[in-house]
Amino acid sequence: MYLGIDLGTSELKVILLDAEGALRASEHVPLAVSRPQPGWSEQSPQDWWDALQRALDALAASHATALRAVRGIGLSGQMHGAVLLDEHDAVLRPAILWNDNRSAVQCEALRAADPELETLAGNLVMPGFTAPKLLWVREHEPAVFARVAKVLLPKDYLRLQLTGLHATDCSDASGTLWLDVAARRWSARALALCSLGLGHMPELFEGSAPTGTVRADWCRRWGLRPDAVVAAGAGDNAASAIGMGAIHPGEGFVSLGTSGVIFLATAQFQPDTSRAVHAFCHALPQRWHQMAVMLSAASALRWAVHLTGQRDEAALLALAADLSPRQRQAAPFFMPYLSGERTPHNDPHATGALVGLTHDHGPADIGWAVIEGVSFGLLDGWQSLQAQRVPGSTPLGLVGGGGRSGLWATLLATVLGEPLALREGGDVAAARGAARLGWLAAQGDPAAVFADDGRQARVVEPDPALAPSLAARYDRFRRLYPALRTWRDAP
Repeated sequence: MYLGIDLGTSELKVILLDAEGALRASEHVPLAVSRPQPGWSEQSPQDWWDALQRALDALAASHATALRAVRGIGLSGQMHGAVLLDEHDAVLRPAILWNDNRSAVQCEALRAADPELETLAGNLVMPGFTAPKLLWVREHEPAVFARVAKVLLPKDYLRLQLTGLHATDCSDASGTLWLDVAARRWSARALALCSLGLGHMPELFEGSAPTGTVRADWCRRWGLRPDAVVAAGAGDNAASAIGMGAIHPGEGFVSLGTSGVIFLATAQFQPDTSRAVHAFCHALPQRWHQMAVMLSAASALRWAVHLTGQRDEAALLALAADLSPRQRQAAPFFMPYLSGERTPHNDPHATGALVGLTHDHGPADIGWAVIEGVSFGLLDGWQSLQAQRVPGSTPLGLVGGGGRSGLWATLLATVLGEPLALREGGDVAAARGAARLGWLAAQGDPAAVFADDGRQARVVEPDPALAPSLAARYDRFRRLYPALRTWRDAP
C-alpha cells in the first residue's frame, strides 16, 4: 500500500493506493483561509497538521490493516506559501499563501535589484511566488524576519512534523524564485536578494527520492511501518500530472480547482516569461513542465453561490444548465480576476466584474457567466501554451472539483477546442500522484506505478453546436480586460 497526502487550500486529502494502482480509501478534511485585509490570504500551519492528524486517525480507525501495509508515503501541496520558522522550528507567523497579493511593490524591487532574476528562475516575478513575500516580511515585520531560521513550503511543514527533517523537492521549489530551474539547485544569488542564504533553505531532492521515515511516535499512533519511506513529493500541479500519468512531452491536463491551471510536460527547461507562462521542474528527474495559471477558477463558482444565495455549486450549475441557447447568448460577461491574475496578464491588481447585467438576469445567468468566464480565462492561458502542444498527444486530462460538472466539462472542451479525458480519481489526482511518488521512493517499478494510466472514465468532446456562439462571446470577453484596466488606472 502507498499513502498520498495532498495539502490543498480548501481541504487536505489523504488516500491509500494499492499495488495495482487502485484507490482503496480516502479522507478529506476542510481548511479555512483567513483574509485579514483585502488581497491578503493566510493559513495557520498548525491547522494543516491538525487536519492531517484527523485524516490519519480516521484511516487508522477504518483501514488499520491497509495502513500497516504502507511502504511509501508521498506529499503534495499548494505551492508558493511561506512558512517561517525560528531556530527551534516554531512557526513565526501565519503562512502567506499563493493567492496573496500584498507584495506587488516588493516584486518591482526584486526586478530592479536583479533584471536577470526572471531568466534564472524561468518565471516572471509575481506576488504569488515566495520570494517577494519574504521581502514584504522583511520590510513590514522586521522583528519576525530577524528570527527566520528556515523557510518551508506548505507541504514541507507536514514533512517536518512527520519526520523531523527540513526537505523539499525541485517542482515545489521552482515556485519560490530562489531555484535555478535549469540546473535544479538553489541559487545563492537569488536568495541574497531577500537577505537569505542557503542555510535558510530545506535540503533539495527530486520528487521520487526518499527523505527519511516517519517518527516512531507517529508510527505507533497510526500503525505505520517504521521503515515506510517518505518521498520528497511535489507541488500540487506536478503531483496531479504524476497522478494522471502526464510525464512525457506534450502530455498534460487542465485543473478546475481553487485556481485554474493548464499543464504541459516538456523534455527541456522552456521558459516563456513574455506570456506570463510558468516553467518549472517536473516531479521526476530531468523533466520540466510549463503552466498557464489563473488565480480564480472553482473558487469563482463558490463566490457566485454565496452571491446568489444558492445551496451549493451543484444547485447553481443545475440552474445554468436549464438556460436556452438564446439566454446564454444574452448572459452577462464575467471577468474571473477575483484574486488578480497571472497568465497572460500578470496583473495582481486585476479585479473581477460582471458586465452587461439587466433586470432579466438572475442566478442561472450569473452561474453560466462565471463558468464561461473562467473557461475563457483558461483559453487565454491555452493560447499562451499552444506553440508547445505536441501534435497527436493524448487528450488533456481534466482534474479538480469543477471537472465533476458535465456542463462545465463540455463548455471547457468546446472553448479550448480539445477533448478532455476524465480519468478515474481525477478529483484526487494530486494525492494519487503523491502516493505514486511514495511508491517510486520505495523502489517501485515505474512500469507498475504508471500501469493503469490507460483507464479513463470518459472523454468529453467539444460540442460543435456551441462553438460559434462561444467564439463570438470570447471575442467580446477579450476586449473587456484592457478596457476595464484603462478605467481602473485612470486618475
